Amino acid sequence: MSSLLIKGGHVVDPQTRFDGRADVLIVDGEIKELQIEERQMEEIQIEGLQINGLQIEELRSGQPEEGVDEVIDASGCYVMPGIIDLHVHLRDPGLTYKETLQTAGMAAARGGVTTICAMPNTKPVTDTKEMVEDLHRRAKEESPIHVIQLGAVTKGQQGEELADIKGMAEAGCHAISEDGKSVMNASLYRKGMKMAEASGISIFAHCEDITLVEGGVMNAGERAKELGVKGITNSVEDTIAARDIVLAKETGVRLHLCHCSTADSVEMVKAAKAEKLPVTGEVCPHHFILTDEDITENHGRFKMNPPLRSRADVEALRKGLREDIMDVISTDHAPHTKAEKDCPMEKAAFGIVGLETSACLTYTELVDTGVIHRMQMAEKMSYNPARILGLEKKGAVARGWIADLMIYDPRPEYRIDTDTFYSKGRNTPFDAYPVKGEVVCTIVGGEIVYCKGKGVRLPSGEWVNQ
Repeated sequence: MSSLLIKGGHVVDPQTRFDGRADVLIVDGEIKELQIEERQMEEIQIEGLQINGLQIEELRSGQPEEGVDEVIDASGCYVMPGIIDLHVHLRDPGLTYKETLQTAGMAAARGGVTTICAMPNTKPVTDTKEMVEDLHRRAKEESPIHVIQLGAVTKGQQGEELADIKGMAEAGCHAISEDGKSVMNASLYRKGMKMAEASGISIFAHCEDITLVEGGVMNAGERAKELGVKGITNSVEDTIAARDIVLAKETGVRLHLCHCSTADSVEMVKAAKAEKLPVTGEVCPHHFILTDEDITENHGRFKMNPPLRSRADVEALRKGLREDIMDVISTDHAPHTKAEKDCPMEKAAFGIVGLETSACLTYTELVDTGVIHRMQMAEKMSYNPARILGLEKKGAVARGWIADLMIYDPRPEYRIDTDTFYSKGRNTPFDAYPVKGEVVCTIVGGEIVYCKGKGVRLPSGEWVNQ
């Protein structure tokens, strides 16, 4: 039996809605007890607060310090559920010069991420039961964090024939996605949705009408004109988002809209929720922080898909997150080589890395500024993603739940330094960006896999420090 005690931290638990100081005792990978400070207990009892119908007293333990194997002092830090990132490009297999299971896993651990969903646009495309099973097997051997491999909707992502959706669901893919593109054949896509619904898995939709892109490389607006490059209009995203919601309504499949970037996408998710459709929406940090006005030059580091939009779009995304219209914050982590990004946008690859920066950017730009509460951060980065995937006992800091946790210190102020990344990718416009707060410890299944100053612990037991 192994045990770990996290002492003196401020627990943020979206399952019970507890937001206060408590010690967390972990035994054999499970949260065994929470010990709430006596003074807080008195305050809670005065307020008559209950947690999910259970009296607070039930969360108290006796003396969890006695006989534990390891103790972490989390004074001044938040103890939150580990991030579950629904949108990551591992580049493994076939494109490992950009990223590997190991390097992405290390980057994730450093960023407080305990589970990632790997998109299927690998080489070859992940479109069979056997490939999903192989990735899951390898991930346990190579990655310090959990990896859920998603499957493609169509064979080879060619949009011509459905992949083995049933088989991949049996292999634990949890969702299928054509991410990197949309299935433009609506009839075929509808059939895929029906198969996904019958298999009990979700559709993760990349909304892009390829016929409307017309060579665009950034948002269509005044800045694109100033730089002399072709723009991408909002309709490229919005037309497919509308189509996919309509098809989801017809088929009953759970639909998750990836990397939403437009004001109308937010309105469509809001309307779908009003109809009680099983539709959720995701926003990435680069989309709720940067606008096309922040593009200082025609350089590949600013090229991503969807592109950085207008100020009005950014404000709509932030409002959508604040009002809980948008359910999830994910990264769309998409590493590329320096050569693929250190060039004009017309020649550069689309993509931005984000595993090591999503927590600090979200805290700095949304929580510290009062756009959302830290509880909403935990919901959108952990609890809601777990519910979308159907993961049991994950995404919370509650008794009986799996101990996948992040300890976040909100006090340090510094600038992001891409030279310290574990990821092979350095492609981000956030290099030297000022942020507040950092992940100091990541725990997966009750085991410490990242500790500031010590580095990342691999499945082999080896520690790697940058």
